[in-house]
Amino acid sequence: MSFDIPHLTEITLDDLEALGIGAGILGTGGGGNPRLGRLRLQTLLEDDAYPDAVELVDPRDLPADATVASVGGMGAPTISVEKFAGGDEEVQSLRAIEDLSGETVDALIPGEIGGANSMAPLCVAAMTDLPVVDADGMGRAFPELQMDTFFIYGTPVNYAATTDERGNQVIYRDIDSAKRLEDLARAITVQMGGRSGYAFPLMAGEFVSEYAVPHTVSLATELGREVERARDAGTDPVDAGRELLGGEELFAGKIVDVHRRNRDGFALGSVTLAGVDEDATLEIEFQNEFLVARDDDGELLTTVPDLICLVDTDTGAPVMTDALRYGQRVRVLGVPAPELLTTPEALDVIGPEAFGYEVPYDPLPRDETGW
Repeated sequence: MSFDIPHLTEITLDDLEALGIGAGILGTGGGGNPRLGRLRLQTLLEDDAYPDAVELVDPRDLPADATVASVGGMGAPTISVEKFAGGDEEVQSLRAIEDLSGETVDALIPGEIGGANSMAPLCVAAMTDLPVVDADGMGRAFPELQMDTFFIYGTPVNYAATTDERGNQVIYRDIDSAKRLEDLARAITVQMGGRSGYAFPLMAGEFVSEYAVPHTVSLATELGREVERARDAGTDPVDAGRELLGGEELFAGKIVDVHRRNRDGFALGSVTLAGVDEDATLEIEFQNEFLVARDDDGELLTTVPDLICLVDTDTGAPVMTDALRYGQRVRVLGVPAPELLTTPEALDVIGPEAFGYEVPYDPLPRDETGW
C-alpha cells in the first residue's frame, strides 16, 4: 500500500513550512524540534553559497550499487533546543566514515522522518551537493539507533561517527550489534553535552530500495500542506491531517500534568490529559517519543510502533515532548505504523516489550491506503 500523494523531486524554500509541520506530526513528539531544523535549512537555501533546492531521489530509482548514508542528530530533544549546534557536525561525521571506509557516498537518507532529523540530511545535502532519498528508516521517530529498518533488516554496523559542535569526534568500526552502537554512541553523546551529529551506516542502494520506508519526505510535506490548506479554508486542520494518514482520533482535551526529566541522553516522562468535561483522562508515556497511551481505567489504547501524535486543537500544529505545558489544548491521533515496522523481527526491536511494557502489540486498524 502507499499514500496517494505527490512524489516530490526536490525540496525548496516554499516547502519548508509544510515539511516542518508534517515531520513534527510524524515524529510522535521527538526527532528534534522541527522549527530549528526548518530555520537551519532555510538559512542554507537562502545563502548564495549553496543551492536553492535539494534534489530528492525516489528510492525505487536508486542504482543498486549506490552508496547511501544516514545522517542526523542524536540526543535529548530538550537539550537540542537549548544547546547551540556548530552546523557542520553531520558533515564532519560523513567525511569521517568516507575516509575510514574508502567509499564515496552517493546519496543521503534520514534515519527517521521526525522533527529536525527529517531535515538534517537536507542540510548536509545542501552543503555537500548530494541528493537525498525520499524515504527514511522509521516512518516516524524512535529514541534509539537500532530501531530503524536499516539495522532491523540486516545492515551491518560497519562504520559510524559522532561529532560535537567543537569538532570532537568519535569513530566506531565493526561494532558487534546496533544496540551496542546505540549504547556507546549515547554515552559519548552525553559526554559531548547531550547532542551530537552522526553518520551511519553505509548501505547499498539495492538494500535501501527494499527496506527503507518509501516517500516519507514527500508524505511529511503533503501532510503539512493539508494542514495549511485546512487552516486557509477555515476547516478543521486536525481532521485534514488525520484523514490523509488514515488515522483515528484517540482523545481531545487539555494537558493537566507533565513529568519530564533528562536521563542517560533521553527525555523521559509522561503527560496527562483531561477531557473537556474533565471526567475522562488519558496518560501518555514517552522516551523522546510518545510510546503508549492509557485511558482512565489504565487500559492501553495504543502502543508503539503505531504512531501517537499530539497536535494543537485549533491549528493542527505538532506538539513535541520538549514543549508540553500545562493548559495546552490538544488532540491525540493514532496512526497505523508502516508495515515494515510490524513484522516479527521489527517488533522484537520496536514493539512495546522492547520498551519494557509486558503487553502484546495490538495494531490500529488500517485504511485501504497507507504505508
